Amino acid sequence: MKKFNIWYLSSFLISFVVLIPIATVSFSFFEETTEYYKILKETFLLEYIYNSATLLFGVLILTFIFGTGTAYLVSFYNFPGSNFFKWALILSFAVPPYIYAYSIFAFFDNYGTAFTILKNLFGEGEYNKHIPKFSGMFGAILSLSFSLFAYVYILARASFLYQSQNLIDLSKNLGFSKTRAFLQVILPSARPAIVAGLSLVAMETLAEFGAVDFFSINTLTTGIYNSWITFDDLAFANRLSFFLLLFIFALFILENLSRKQAKYHSNSSSRFKLNDQYKLVFLYQIFHLYRVDEYGESERIQVLNSLFLFLEYK
Repeated sequence: MKKFNIWYLSSFLISFVVLIPIATVSFSFFEETTEYYKILKETFLLEYIYNSATLLFGVLILTFIFGTGTAYLVSFYNFPGSNFFKWALILSFAVPPYIYAYSIFAFFDNYGTAFTILKNLFGEGEYNKHIPKFSGMFGAILSLSFSLFAYVYILARASFLYQSQNLIDLSKNLGFSKTRAFLQVILPSARPAIVAGLSLVAMETLAEFGAVDFFSINTLTTGIYNSWITFDDLAFANRLSFFLLLFIFALFILENLSRKQAKYHSNSSSRFKLNDQYKLVFLYQIFHLYRVDEYGESERIQVLNSLFLFLEYK
């Protein structure tokens, strides 16, 4: 008699519950809507899509810079306070985006906190015209980025810590600078983890309502809210939600297609012998001298990985 697997049943039940709202939104796409759909289509629908796309890509760029940059610094450098920042950077999760929005706006607003600080330090003056204003789209992007970059930070740092030390050692032996090693060895190896973090950021960004409403930005999220609450059109609200799901799925598919069959991990994190490192450097230098005109830098990096795998598992 086959043993009953409680974990399989639990996973199935949880997956089934999670799929219920997705299935509901998907099937609601074919329901009839009120006249609000025609009104919105002729007026603000393109604005909703444009603002949502602008907000999404702006947040993705900033969270990638903040999350990956901080993860790299605390993982590969030892500086005063590095042990503190390894954990403190996660605390951005504790502050919702709309709280960041209120705080940033109040700090840089006319006669706000920044004005008060400058007035106490330097006396009376026309400081408002010199204080930058973080409102509108840029303020929303900044608020969301400060709150959500920890998704990328956590996954990128975990990937950096568990990367194969062999590749990092080889980049040093080949004379790569720290910047070149980061861009051509460390960062590509951490790509799946970073993409996973950015995917979570994308879903949070498209679902955000508080911060965009505070800065008076019309996005698909505010369109869903207005359709349901103001115009009592639940079918059209579900249709807009379906568009958001399709956008997220499209991003996943594009990333998988761009990755193809590439492998970003090694089965071992140990170091191989120093003699093997010298052999690999020698072989790579021969390849670099005689094939440099035929292949580009990315192809040479692939050959470097192949030689590394040959020496590690021979």
